[in-house]
Amino acid sequence: MLAAMSPTPPNAPNPGEPLIRDRGDACPGALRLHAADDGRLARLRLPGGRLTGRQVMVLADAAESLGDGQVSVTSRGNVELRGLGEDCGARLAGLLGGAGLVPSETHERVRNIVASPAAGLDGLGHADVQLWSRELDALLCGRAWTAALSGRFLFVLDDGRGDVAGLGGDVTLLAAPSHVTLRVGARSFRLPDPETAPRAALAAAEAFLAAATAAGTGAWRVKELPESHEPDVAGSLERAGIAAEAVRSETAAAMGGSHGAATHATADPLGPAAHATAGTLDAATHATADPLGPDAGATADPLGPDAHATAGTLDAAAHATADPLGPDAGATTSPFPPEAGAHGGPLRPGLLGDGSLCVLAPLGRFRAGQLRALVPPAQGEVRLTPWRGAVVSGFADRTAAGARLGELADAGLITAPDSPWAGVGACTGRPGCGKSLSDVRADATPGPGGPYALPVHFSGCARRCGHPHGDWVDVVATADGQYTVNGAPTPRTALTAAVTQARTRPVPAPPYPPVPEMSEN
Repeated sequence: MLAAMSPTPPNAPNPGEPLIRDRGDACPGALRLHAADDGRLARLRLPGGRLTGRQVMVLADAAESLGDGQVSVTSRGNVELRGLGEDCGARLAGLLGGAGLVPSETHERVRNIVASPAAGLDGLGHADVQLWSRELDALLCGRAWTAALSGRFLFVLDDGRGDVAGLGGDVTLLAAPSHVTLRVGARSFRLPDPETAPRAALAAAEAFLAAATAAGTGAWRVKELPESHEPDVAGSLERAGIAAEAVRSETAAAMGGSHGAATHATADPLGPAAHATAGTLDAATHATADPLGPDAGATADPLGPDAHATAGTLDAAAHATADPLGPDAGATTSPFPPEAGAHGGPLRPGLLGDGSLCVLAPLGRFRAGQLRALVPPAQGEVRLTPWRGAVVSGFADRTAAGARLGELADAGLITAPDSPWAGVGACTGRPGCGKSLSDVRADATPGPGGPYALPVHFSGCARRCGHPHGDWVDVVATADGQYTVNGAPTPRTALTAAVTQARTRPVPAPPYPPVPEMSEN
């Protein structure tokens, strides 16, 4: 049941050549554990981040009885259990399977679905994409061929507020008042019937696998396909009986129409921000990565792909609900109104709608007791977020939600947007990661914080696993036991002052050297 993950040298392409993958990815799963310096690691996929109250309790119990007593939330709203023993695999599989957390042993690593966490709870957005997430998950687990998808392939479902559209999905669905936009690579399609959205996402994944097979390069993600092997999404949609209209992208236009003739003159509905892969660190440099991890001898982290959106900017722009194609479906280049900025942002901690709340986990980890404190009312659920937090729903009213929010604050969780720890992230660091140069979680300092402070990420090495999208303060450990802050050498004793200055004053990102694709952690 448990597969070992042994080192394999990467095949780095020469400039201009396509990346060649000669094996499947080595992302850990719930049934395939990864050997880290602090013990075995399990990663459990949670489509849409959803957990029932019972499942929350099972995860907390598993963390305490089998691991280090903590549950880490990843940049995709999945969870990781660390510090697991060598022989705990069967027991862990039994606990998770018994709670309905592993509905398919053959498909458990391909259930990578991020969905707007507040969809259907606060009256914003254009569709309850959490329902789409459930349907898409069932479709993925119900098709034998989907097991061939990489554990890094990502579906993103945005309800129109723009909170997750820019998280680097291979297949992205963006809801609008009267339609849905499907994005795959450089191509976009308008779906007039929102009810077809989950099936359209599945059809797009099928088109990707066909293109990857034809290319023969072993691509794990859409961005790894050679330009000569673009997925035939239109054909796949047609064969599935799904009505769709191609939308001309600005990217294709800039390339002289190299992505095919456009049948619609609308600008790219997802906007430039939706295509950012990792802020200033271009994930396209993943070609040099060793995906197998810390022990593989390369500079890459194995644990997964787009380890980007740790905390992000906690901005009210997350609540934009504009039509992604604009009022006239014509000239707009962004799915969000001007006041939303370049893109929507993460949910701010606090009360949400009439009977829900949002909190963040300090540095992305819940202690078992903190996780148990999230258990929702009988009619509610927990949704883990790609910003290392959780939405809890099902309260009778705002008063009841507010009372629970106070309890969660007492438990040590981040419950207010002006907390200095809101927007602070860190990689695993020492002692869990053998490649880290420092215990960055112990050294992390928040600076002033506040709802409009830049996010800050502490990295134990130049891989910068888990860093956010967009603008952020980059703190990296160095071999001499010190740090750099946005590229400037900084003694450990001066970290607080340097981070304070950087978080309150946006600075141009330095020209970082290419780095491999980061871990999801």
